[in-house]
Amino acid sequence: MPAVFGGALSLPRPYNPRFPPQDELVLDPKLLNILVCPVSKAPLIYDETKQELLCKASGLAYPIRDGIPVMLEEEARALTTDEKLD
Repeated sequence: MPAVFGGALSLPRPYNPRFPPQDELVLDPKLLNILVCPVSKAPLIYDETKQELLCKASGLAYPIRDGIPVMLEEEARALTTDEKLD
């Protein structure tokens, strides 16, 4: 799959010494800096292992599907008590 530059994610690509290989999709830090929770307007925490954006203020976790953050309240799941405390 070709690399996508300037998008929300960096996609895995063939080895190239100028661009080290990546095992997983990684959210662009610039995108993370401008995204906020649509419910509380609070900052989000990127959970790379679960591919979610967490908002402690609203207690919601927004999924990242196919490399695209789904910022809809009805698509978010409620954080567990342990997740809220972390």
